[in-house]
Amino acid sequence: MVRPTLSTDSSAPASISADVLVLGVRPGSDGAPATIAPPATTPFSALDGIDLAAIGATGAKDQLVRIPAVGVDAHGIALIGLGSGTDAAALRSAAGSAVRQLPLASSIVLALPTDTTELIDAALEGAALGAYSFTRHKGAGTTGPARGDQQVTVLAPSAAADATVRPAIVGDAATLVRDLVNTAAGDLGPADVADVARAQAEGLPLTVEVLDETALEEQGFGGILGVGRGSERPPRLVVVRYAPESATKHLALVGKGITFDSGGLSLKPAASMLGMKTDMTGAATVLAATVAAAHLGLDVRVTAWLCLAENMPSGSATRPGDVLTLKNGKTVEVTNTDAEGRLVLGDGMAAASLEQPDAIVDVATLTGAQVVALGDRTTGLMGSDDLVAQVRAVAGAVAEPIWPMPLPEELDARLASEVADMVNATVGNPAGGMLLAGKFLERFVGEGIPWAHLDIAGPSENKGGGYGWLGKGATGAMVRTLISLAEELQAK
Repeated sequence: MVRPTLSTDSSAPASISADVLVLGVRPGSDGAPATIAPPATTPFSALDGIDLAAIGATGAKDQLVRIPAVGVDAHGIALIGLGSGTDAAALRSAAGSAVRQLPLASSIVLALPTDTTELIDAALEGAALGAYSFTRHKGAGTTGPARGDQQVTVLAPSAAADATVRPAIVGDAATLVRDLVNTAAGDLGPADVADVARAQAEGLPLTVEVLDETALEEQGFGGILGVGRGSERPPRLVVVRYAPESATKHLALVGKGITFDSGGLSLKPAASMLGMKTDMTGAATVLAATVAAAHLGLDVRVTAWLCLAENMPSGSATRPGDVLTLKNGKTVEVTNTDAEGRLVLGDGMAAASLEQPDAIVDVATLTGAQVVALGDRTTGLMGSDDLVAQVRAVAGAVAEPIWPMPLPEELDARLASEVADMVNATVGNPAGGMLLAGKFLERFVGEGIPWAHLDIAGPSENKGGGYGWLGKGATGAMVRTLISLAEELQAK
């Protein structure tokens, strides 16, 4: 895990030594030129009189302009566009963008308008997120820059030793998700994810239970077994528990963990199969959020259910038309083996419901329909009205795009099966695919338990150019929302 060393400092921007001093630039309004935003510590005059327009610095979001060091102890200066925002989301994005675009700088000082505790925290978090690098599969012939350990300092009116604790933990949680999702599927089967969970729990007040294929059979997890039946790498259910004695609230997190999704016997086209190593993002997300809760010492019980299987075609694979019995005893006619995520989640949600938690949140790269409806950056949200409203508010507070979707009653008729309690998909009728998946999952939530479903099929991976603190690849979407949700629940 590559992680920066974070710190705060109250020194004057011109007097602090670093490879790069980063200053914020705000765009002008009504034709006015862009201006350098005053840093949070002392006034900065070294660049007074500089013509920002002449060097192309407009203040646009994500624009980074390098200039020689003038009147400062740093070796160089970088100007990062702040865009029009002035809130924590804007500062998080700008700080993360600057660090992301300075991979070779060993020390970076962020002299931004971080004059409140909230803005300081946002800049530190952005820096931790922007420093991400994944090099596991890089070989000896790698020619691009490899990010090393960086020192990132955020200038603040007063330096606090504990200011970096939470941002570093949040950054590590996102890094864990991104590392797992970026890893090639051949190197990360269900048992390998279980090993990672065990390793993450070392030294923390966490317990890890791993159910292998024998235990899954004995305990009635027919969905996970049915999906993993075609692979030579057997499925697993990993349960990670954080249970402080004083906690009065219990949050259950259920994650889809398809370590590779070929579609099974309902085989995907070749182009659609590429990138299916990311189909275990939900499991990675709930693991990372639970580990973060333990690191933060939250006074809330959190249980993560990682529903892990590899969906492969073989002579032993589940066939279209087969009937599976899931953990709550309900039977499912498998009409499409490529609609497998809801099968493993059904098992996990039914098992989580047996413990009567105060809330269940499931996370999954579940449907292509989510991408069609909401695009690559906005998560689909469904479930119980009150919990949906709470999750939406929490996601908004940490600037993770999310949008609530309905669960129409008329879709229940489409789940009817002539031979079982329900079908898992309506082949040939793609209408409302994201919503239909939500209606399926709804049937595996215990009566009276608040539930929210997060479909992150699009937001889980950035397939385009970098923006904010995100580069190309896995994003860690929704892990910050889940951490904040756990923090909010502990306060109630």
